[in-house]
Amino acid sequence: MTISFADFDRVEIRVGRIVRAEAFPEARKPAYKLRIDFGPEIGVKTSSAQLTTYYRTEDLEGRLVLAVVNFPPRQIGPFMSEVLTLGVPGPEGGVVLIAPERAVPIGGRLF
Repeated sequence: MTISFADFDRVEIRVGRIVRAEAFPEARKPAYKLRIDFGPEIGVKTSSAQLTTYYRTEDLEGRLVLAVVNFPPRQIGPFMSEVLTLGVPGPEGGVVLIAPERAVPIGGRLF
């Protein structure tokens, strides 16, 4: 399927910093509950992410990540996920986070 640049441009992918990560035992698949700060324009948002294969909660706090911030919130069990944290499948089947290779200001938009 081909999309236009205008379609892609409507997806807001922003840089955020994980400020809190905790276990999400109620999730069907192993996951963490994240609180991610996207700066003053967007604020702190929540996300459920299946990152348990490669990351511990203490490894996640303070990390920069990329997330889609303009999807509608999604109810995941008892938790409301407000953004989609981006990752790709790793060699063991878990999710590997997508992140900037250098420190950049939070809230910055991917373009």
